[in-house]
Amino acid sequence: MLIFIERVGPLATVQDLGRPGWFDSGVGQAGAADRASLRLANRLVGNPEDHGAIEVLLGGLALRADAHLTVAVTGAPAPATVDGTPVGHASVLELDEGEVLRLGLASTGLRSYVAVRGGIDVAKVLGSRSRDTLSGIGPEPLHAGAQLPIGPPPRTLPTVEFAPQPVPPEVLTVRARPGPRADWFAEPEQLFRGSWVVSVDTDRIGARLDRVDGPPLVRARSRELPAEGVALGSVQVPPSGQPVVFLADHPITGGYPVVAVVLDADVDTVAQARPGQRLRFVPDL
Repeated sequence: MLIFIERVGPLATVQDLGRPGWFDSGVGQAGAADRASLRLANRLVGNPEDHGAIEVLLGGLALRADAHLTVAVTGAPAPATVDGTPVGHASVLELDEGEVLRLGLASTGLRSYVAVRGGIDVAKVLGSRSRDTLSGIGPEPLHAGAQLPIGPPPRTLPTVEFAPQPVPPEVLTVRARPGPRADWFAEPEQLFRGSWVVSVDTDRIGARLDRVDGPPLVRARSRELPAEGVALGSVQVPPSGQPVVFLADHPITGGYPVVAVVLDADVDTVAQARPGQRLRFVPDL
């Protein structure tokens, strides 16, 4: 079975849960930026949680089925239709041969996930079907005219038809712990005072933040660090003072001090924060 891609919005890539275990070779994990939404989409169609799916930036995707398909759309709530008929978000959808699933532009959030029963069955690279936008490893981003193979359906069956998802608050709360270089800042606790806003300079590599209110982050040391390992969720602060929260395709080393590290459970929240979204950090003690 195949999916035919008829239209792509700003960006659409194939993602799974990534390729761990390659840091010593200079390759990051990549994978879905919002792992919880990918897992949910796979569960809705009865797939194992690590099956490949489509990550869609903001919406704008249209795909056509060449046979009966069971699909689900999760993550950012892009309005969806099947042959022009509106369908539910985070619900089990059935597409017959020739029918087209279209996603409009999401009003909130940043990334939607389209899972298909059987999974997107493109070739694995280093054990994963994920596209790493920093290194260029993995399948190419989708384009109009692309064809995606679907794997055999799993033995498991969908167990729910709809999974309600909460509306995100006006200001996101992100938990973080002090980072390994917090002592490089005069008052590292200033990260947790006031609020920040996601800048337009954000992608799968990281979300750059601008200060909305509160004091700036000021370094106590002027020299630069030698390159050292950085983890998913690291809050790295370049000389500009604008923190960057590292996301799925982050580099595995960096030369700027890491003032804090976002809890793994909250990295998905940052991955869904679109430019203009306000957030505040709270210490996880």
